[in-house]
Amino acid sequence: MAAITAAMVGELRAKTDAPMMECKKALTEADGDMAKAEDILRVKLGSKASKAASRITAEGVIATHIAGNVGAMIEVNCETDFVTKNDDFIAFANACVKLVAERNPADVAALSALPMGEQTVEEFRSALIGRVGENMSIRRFARFEAPAKLTSYLHGTRIGVMVEFDGADEQVGKDVAMHIAAMKPVSLSSDQVPAELIEKERSIASQKALESGKPADIVAKMVEGSVQKYLKEVSLFNQPFVKNDKQTVEQMLKAANTSVKSFVMYVVGEGIEKKQDDFAAEVAAQVAAAKQA
Repeated sequence: MAAITAAMVGELRAKTDAPMMECKKALTEADGDMAKAEDILRVKLGSKASKAASRITAEGVIATHIAGNVGAMIEVNCETDFVTKNDDFIAFANACVKLVAERNPADVAALSALPMGEQTVEEFRSALIGRVGENMSIRRFARFEAPAKLTSYLHGTRIGVMVEFDGADEQVGKDVAMHIAAMKPVSLSSDQVPAELIEKERSIASQKALESGKPADIVAKMVEGSVQKYLKEVSLFNQPFVKNDKQTVEQMLKAANTSVKSFVMYVVGEGIEKKQDDFAAEVAAQVAAAKQA
């Protein structure tokens, strides 16, 4: 049995907003496995835990660049929020995303080898780390090149969306991009939701339904109902449109004679574990060390 520390309980609480004792129980049941403990809390506490668990856990910026029918979006990470406001760091991200659009590198390694002025991107990054005094990295990028139109939306610098669409009204494309940033769908339609996400939702729904004590046939219907509800919630076309929740996004697009071909959404630090500094503990340790000296 893994030892459940106060730090582990605190980390799970920060991710889920669940009560401390529930976090401890979940971690104990999961034998210290943080991801499994989150799923246990979702079974017990419902959507409250899953919404809080999506909180971002690292710093950085999203940058976009569109020129005609070619566009790109990039995530560049750093250690602290302070650096995300640094002009040189922001300029580096903007220069990188422009290179992605113009040079079409295969991956981050290929991008890092491209020239940026008299240096390569990697040399420029290393020099910038030396000037700023903080580590930074290019995490990921996406590139579009298609006959359809492109539009993008940045919510500050932490959420970025790029949408490929066809339609006469440019504002419709921008509205869809803003909707995606707000509602965070995982696919265009329910049949495109990744199988692993569906199975995870089905497993959680099954555990919750079994706890109801109802007959097996009723449990099966409850599970299927929960999965179908989930598919509607996470697929763009089925979501209620944020500007008019009386119609779905699909209905809004049909009325505007517009079609969305694809989209990409980045949230800074999504899926990255951020180091949690315990300032009080650090001070206490320093005081204890000073006393011993």
